[in-house]
Amino acid sequence: MLEISADKIAFVVIRARDYDQGLDGRGGRNAYELRDFIADLNDDEQAALTAVMWIGRGTYEPEDLAEAVATARAEKTTPTEDYLMGEPQLADHLEAGMEALGLSPGDEADNLLKG
Repeated sequence: MLEISADKIAFVVIRARDYDQGLDGRGGRNAYELRDFIADLNDDEQAALTAVMWIGRGTYEPEDLAEAVATARAEKTTPTEDYLMGEPQLADHLEAGMEALGLSPGDEADNLLKG
């Protein structure tokens, strides 16, 4: 079972896309909001978010989710928000990871944008 909701991943995708596109500059509101949101996730959610990104990047296969989460927990050496925000194409990798895991990033993101 994934220890983070699809809604939370979709929120990160939306903010990461804004951050990647530089809509308000690297130090703008989106950057702070994204950093704070990831930092406020609990350890299980942070490990799951990292694992989803790794699956989307192709580092792990979807069936290796438990191993990816365990590795994210065991190998954490920097704050998760710093690690993930330094990842090129974070939004793309998270979306691909969600799709590989059978989650629907499009629907979740649409719901967040409308709400």
